[in-house]
Amino acid sequence: MSQQQPNILLIVADDLGFTDLGAFGGEIQTPNLDAIALEGLRFTNFHTASTCSPTRSMLLSGTDHHLAGLGSMAESIRPEQKGQPGYEGYLNDQVVALPELLKDAGYYTVMSGKWHLGLTPERFPAKRGFEKSFTLLPGAANHYAFEADIPEEEVPGLLKVTRGLYAENDEYIHEIPADFYSSDYFTDKLLGYLKDDEARAGRPFFAYLPFSAPHWPLQAHRDDIAKYQGVYDAGPEVLRQKRLDRVRELGLVGADATIHPVLAKTKFWDELSDADKKQSARTMEVYAAMVDRLDQNVGRVIEHLKKTGQYDNTIIIFLSDNGAEGAQLEALPVFGPDLATVISKYYDNSFENIGNGNSYVWYGEHWAQVATAPARLYKAHTSEGGIRTPAFIKHTGFGRQQGISHEFLTVMDWLPTLLNVLDVQHPGTQYKGRDLVPLRGKSILPYLNQQQDHIHDADHITGWELFGQKALRKGDWKALFIPAPNGPNQWQLYNLAADAGETDDLAERYPEKLHELLEDWKVYVKENGVIEFAAAGFTLNKSA
Repeated sequence: MSQQQPNILLIVADDLGFTDLGAFGGEIQTPNLDAIALEGLRFTNFHTASTCSPTRSMLLSGTDHHLAGLGSMAESIRPEQKGQPGYEGYLNDQVVALPELLKDAGYYTVMSGKWHLGLTPERFPAKRGFEKSFTLLPGAANHYAFEADIPEEEVPGLLKVTRGLYAENDEYIHEIPADFYSSDYFTDKLLGYLKDDEARAGRPFFAYLPFSAPHWPLQAHRDDIAKYQGVYDAGPEVLRQKRLDRVRELGLVGADATIHPVLAKTKFWDELSDADKKQSARTMEVYAAMVDRLDQNVGRVIEHLKKTGQYDNTIIIFLSDNGAEGAQLEALPVFGPDLATVISKYYDNSFENIGNGNSYVWYGEHWAQVATAPARLYKAHTSEGGIRTPAFIKHTGFGRQQGISHEFLTVMDWLPTLLNVLDVQHPGTQYKGRDLVPLRGKSILPYLNQQQDHIHDADHITGWELFGQKALRKGDWKALFIPAPNGPNQWQLYNLAADAGETDDLAERYPEKLHELLEDWKVYVKENGVIEFAAAGFTLNKSA
């Protein structure tokens, strides 16, 4: 393999909102990511699945998560889905993972961070093409690796499925350093792998850095939190308007774009007591500090690449795995019913302690909709607020190297794009004796090289389904089904070219268009093995 083959650095943030980064309109200090984003091409119309592990399966496989094994999250597979193809709860054997293909092509493949695609040794990253890996195996964990001493019979479902479980290469890790903090340690390990010249042996690298920040529980270093003291005291509505003004100014959102109003079951800012406002603003300060720290760690990787002369020959891709997390976890019966009581008893959420390892907080639906604006709702919904996230790509070799793209694309498109850039062939229907499901993503390289003006055809179809939430997009048209209580429990129709905020339901005015999209929905369901169900919400497998 030629030494001129580019390195690849793939960075994933966990639950980061569309406008959180400075380069996407936010006030959080993210100079390192901003610099890369401004050197590269920022996408305003990039889409993922509505939650994390389905997105990660699509990212590494290039196909729909219902085909890749994460038809539902492992933590929430329903009885009628259990045992069905595509609902294994881990990255299945019917897909070939990007690191497998790159390793075959002569790349040094390493990762450090959140996996969430299998908890058992036969499903570790080491079995899917990563030569070196340090991973948080479940979907979330305490960022300081603190575990409260809770009697087993009292542990709520949420804390059962987010216990710290780590692996390095092909073995579980039982001892975590006392000074562990997720973003810092993941970066330490990745840098260690990149600096291992003997293991790398002169090969180009594929480095996957999937952070678990800024996913709850919101925890950060005190000096980082201090940077944001008082910044959020005016509340989420004021911040939302500031960010909307900024994204318009940057050209990321059109000046006449529709804006969906905030939807919330909890009190708005002006209804809160002063004490509750203070507590809420502090959770946002901690969230900002987590994003800030993530950026600092990206800066450490970039510094290494520049110091070793590898920066210019490295393709850097950044994305968030879904929209901002707006769930009021204490209000979800699946996570309790005594979650709030247990947290109050075994954690210290006093104002001065919020953000430490022995605190356990999340910031809720109002702050989340600051980050997803102008879109509707947030993570776990198939409205734009749940599935549209910040993303950018940087590399000196592309015709389109800088600027803003409003082209529609999805997380499935990265795998075929990278293979195309490297002239690596996807094996098609078989890989090492395994039958493969088809790719659903498409290379965007012709667009990056200015050989075409659009990434996808005008009538390109993409579907979404998770927890009974459904959507189908065909060009600029989108059919959307959000179950009660957060939606009307019926199909709605939107034209996203005119209505990015999904504010004007056109179903009654254009019934023939809705019918057309629902016929396409039936095809999507059949081709991707989607098991639909009528009930809203989801159940939790406490042993998952």
